[in-house]
Amino acid sequence: VAVALPVEDDAQLAAVAEGALLGTYTFARYRTGEAATSAGSRPPATVEILAANARSAAAKAAVERATVVAAAVNATRDLVNAAPNDLYPAAFADVAKQAVKDSGAKGLKVTVLDDKALAAGGYGGLVGVGQGSARGPRLVKVAYTPSRPAAKVALVGKGITFDSGGISIKPAKGMEAMKSDMAGAAAVLQTVVAAARLGLPVAVTGWLCLAENMPSGTAQRPSDVITIRGGKTVEVLNTDAEGRLVMADGLVAAVEEKPDVVLDVATLTGAQMVALGNRVSAVMGADDVRAEVVAAADAAGEQFWPMPLPEELGASLKSKVADLANIGDRFGGMLVAGLFLQEFVGETPWAHLDIAGPAFNEGSAHGYTPVGGTGVAVRTLLGLVEGRARR
Repeated sequence: VAVALPVEDDAQLAAVAEGALLGTYTFARYRTGEAATSAGSRPPATVEILAANARSAAAKAAVERATVVAAAVNATRDLVNAAPNDLYPAAFADVAKQAVKDSGAKGLKVTVLDDKALAAGGYGGLVGVGQGSARGPRLVKVAYTPSRPAAKVALVGKGITFDSGGISIKPAKGMEAMKSDMAGAAAVLQTVVAAARLGLPVAVTGWLCLAENMPSGTAQRPSDVITIRGGKTVEVLNTDAEGRLVMADGLVAAVEEKPDVVLDVATLTGAQMVALGNRVSAVMGADDVRAEVVAAADAAGEQFWPMPLPEELGASLKSKVADLANIGDRFGGMLVAGLFLQEFVGETPWAHLDIAGPAFNEGSAHGYTPVGGTGVAVRTLLGLVEGRARR
């Protein structure tokens, strides 16, 4: 494929390259026979961009960045589209190890905590959510550490590889897209790898909070009380509000390392879709960090809308028996979930990105967005990290 558009500067050249690479994405992992070789299942072998300034060093650098960014978004899409019988927590951890190995980037390291290590470390959210599945939970730390970093950023991603709702089971219709409930963790993994591939002078640590939420004789029950890492107790009133439980563990672990800022990204609430639809994500948190996310999203071409965290809604999270309940008021449910997460970040500058609708496109393809996994938030997170490098 050759692309000839009126490109006037390096930024426009990068935009064309990024759009072309995102728009040619296909997912044919599970297709066989003629379906695997049809034109619709095969991306172009090459994409050539015809532009007057293409040979300059700046142009080549812009295209190289676009290539890394598009690869990160497309790899995120692949993970979101993977079948949950293939991508369970331990398998996701192996994918993270392989992604780091394949990147060829310096300064990357992966650490995996399994069931026993999570229990010993007091990660009650991950243990509680994962105990209903035969395939246990994992906490994966992917750390990129350049020499003399200008800043230290922590990213926490929700990685529920399949969400049945647990004992508070979802209706069958509500489960159809629940293989995508790990989109936040996928975006975090690929953002860290992209930052390393670009050699950004910012330390970026990703925390992938991985569990499968299943109903069984060993699953957690409504009214169970669990202890999150760090000691706070949570009464589980609804096992389908599980994402915030694993994210609480991840946030505490991230904050323990004293980053300059922590961002969490999650397909957290159906209320996000009620409020903003399927193409606009929400961001909550400290005013300055929230504004930083919105600015990075605007520059990247993603839609994030700033939302408040009204203090009065937090009262609905009070529990009669524990420090917190895992659900509160139904109205403003997206904000209530944000207030729950805020309880686990202390004084660390923080923002929460809810990508529940935009992470998985159940409708028709539009623009460079395919059906299925979209890879949303990767470009925003990477843009924010780059912004920190320029400070």
